[in-house]
This record gives sequence, C-alpha cells and structure tokens, in this order.
Amino acid sequence: MPRNRCAVTFIQALVLALLQGVSELFPVSSLGHTILLPAVLHWNNIDRSAPSFLAFVVVLHLGTALALVAFYRVEWYAIVRALVASVVRGRLSDDAEERVGWRLVVGTIPVGILGVVLEHPVRELFGSPAPAAAFLAVNGGVMFLGEYLRRRDEASETNGRPIEAMSYFQSLLVGLAQSFALLPGISRSGASIVAGLLCGLDHPNAARFSFLLATPVILAAALLEMPKLFVPGAHVVLVQAIAGGIAAGVAAYLSVAFLTRYFRSNDLRPFGWYCLIAGIVCFVLARMGVIT
Repeated sequence: MPRNRCAVTFIQALVLALLQGVSELFPVSSLGHTILLPAVLHWNNIDRSAPSFLAFVVVLHLGTALALVAFYRVEWYAIVRALVASVVRGRLSDDAEERVGWRLVVGTIPVGILGVVLEHPVRELFGSPAPAAAFLAVNGGVMFLGEYLRRRDEASETNGRPIEAMSYFQSLLVGLAQSFALLPGISRSGASIVAGLLCGLDHPNAARFSFLLATPVILAAALLEMPKLFVPGAHVVLVQAIAGGIAAGVAAYLSVAFLTRYFRSNDLRPFGWYCLIAGIVCFVLARMGVIT
C-alpha cells in the first residue's frame, strides 16, 4: 500500500472519531489511542504512518477544537475582547480576562516552536504501537507523580490560586508540559493539568486552563495539516474525515462537560491507573508481535 493512502472505512472513522473526541480531553492521550486501537484490532488497511492518516487525525482534532470553542464561547469572547482592548490601549491592566488571555498566549509559544522543530522526528513514531504504548505507561506515571507532589505541597499558600494569579513563567511551563503531547501516548490535557497543579492551581482551574490552552493549538495544527487531505490518493479519506470530525466534536463537547464537573471533587489517579495498565499490556503485546 502506498504511504500516502489511508483507506479508513466509515465504521473505522466513526470509532476513531468517538475515541479521539473523548481521549483528547480525558488525560489518556488521543494520539496514542489512535495509533494503538488500529493495531489492537488489526486494522491492517490503515497505514498509520501515511500523511493522509495524520491529516485525518488532525480533522478529528479540529472537531474537538470547535467543541471547546462552543463550550467556552462566553469565556473566549471575553478573553479575545480583553486582549484586543489591551493591544489597542498599548498597556496591560488588572482585568482578569486580559490576564488569562495573555497567559494563554505565552503558554502556546513552546508547542508552536517545538511542533515545527520536532514534527518530522516525532512523526516516525506514529507507525509503531510499541513507542505509543511505552509513552502511555509513562503518561500514567506522570499523573501519579503530579498528584503525589500536589498533595505534598497542598498546605502551600499558593495552592488553589486562580489562573490570572499565575506568573508568565508558570504559564510558559504549562505550555512546555503541553508540548510533550507531541509524543504519541503522552496526554496533552494530562501533562498540562499536572503542570497547572504544580504551579498552584486546583483541579478545576488546572483543567480549565488546560482546555483553554489546547484550543488555539489544536485549531492551528488542524489548519496547517488539512491540505494533506488533498494530496494524490488522500481523497479516499476526505468524506470519512468530515464525518469523523463532526462525531469527534460531539464526543468532545460531552467530555468537557463531564470533566469540568468531575474535577470539582476528583483527581487524576483513576486515569493514571488506566494509562499505566493499558500501556504496559500494549507494550508487551507489541514486543511479542501480537500487535503491529
């Protein structure tokens, strides 16, 4: 099969779309699952290293990003209006939405730079389930470590601060943590939520900042990668990608609605157990040649 072909059926597209819409926001790595599921189910018609498959996945991400925009539409309107006002005014103020907005701008810098620098080396990992499984297990360990460090420092005066009280350097650190999601198996939301917790946010605000921070990154990635759907041979997944993007958006909207409530009284450890166990099992199966 040529490398630019990715013969995803409608059933496969919908399964992957629903999986992506949920796993992009749940801290379990959507990219890792998008690589591992076809391998586990032996969907050999899908060339996971093909440019068109990456473009298909990005369209699913676009659906997720639009769902985030819709869910946080009131907040995004206030943030964008505050950012524009600060640019026109030529100086910063104490407006909460403006402070959140500029922290989001700073937080997107690391993934923007690293995404360009590491795009080709990281893409080589997309065709093999073993690295994705290993990173998924690491992702689980990161969440356990983050919760342990948070509980150790929970008496700190900065614990539970609002997003606008974060420093710009801390926003940069959260953005840097988000960049590790370039590795298949590392969760964008998991890494950034852990970083937010270690910067003094509580679970609801860490999740909120993570979801807001992911939105412009996912949108930008989708717009940059979508032309790959029109390379020779890639048209076979265009319709599936559009249908999948819609399904992913619905799943993502329901997921963010659930998670914003979940993190009011729960933490990351259940997701950590899932990632650790699933990652180890899939890694062993990949090394045994059961999944390829």
